[in-house]
Amino acid sequence: MSSDGAKLDLKWKEVGPWGTNAYALVCPTTGQSLLIDPAGEPETLRAMLGGSDLAGILITHGHVDHIGALLEMRGASKVPVMAHRGGGSLKADRWLEDGDVVQIGEHTVSVHYTPGHTDDSVCYSLEGDNRVLVGDAIFEGGPGHTSSPEAFELTVRTLRQTILAWPDDTVCYPGHGPSFRLGDKRAAIEAFLAADHGDFCGDATWEM
Repeated sequence: MSSDGAKLDLKWKEVGPWGTNAYALVCPTTGQSLLIDPAGEPETLRAMLGGSDLAGILITHGHVDHIGALLEMRGASKVPVMAHRGGGSLKADRWLEDGDVVQIGEHTVSVHYTPGHTDDSVCYSLEGDNRVLVGDAIFEGGPGHTSSPEAFELTVRTLRQTILAWPDDTVCYPGHGPSFRLGDKRAAIEAFLAADHGDFCGDATWEM
């Protein structure tokens, strides 16, 4: 699958035992590409990249269901791995911070630090575009899983301060499941944030 009429070509495949979305961004002018979350099935990922010139691998967060094929894809290509330093055993060639940019051909991808689901969670927005690769920070039906009340509070803060600041026409491409338009979920997210969830953590839905 790929998107139509975009400045950067965005391709995605559901791979691995947890049904994780792996993405590729390809500059149509230079043929350079970025691979985002090499979750599994290296041959499927290589087919998705096609004949593009792989320039780097971006990680939204270090959970195993998002990096299952990282070593194989990195070993074959020798391209830099880029991720946030927020924790875990993930090794990167470039540590990303909020506000950093990654060049891909004639285009840039901006980094947004979005902790909550994990301490190293980041989203990647396509500059001059309305698409954002959001990892497990947000899904169509709710925010990402949290493992403690403190992590849930971080998720709430991320939703309020970062994600809801994006325009309504932002299209979010998550780590699992379908893409969705942020404006279509804004009212449900705002209602979720206005509710008292106590010391909740775990799997949440907007209807809670």
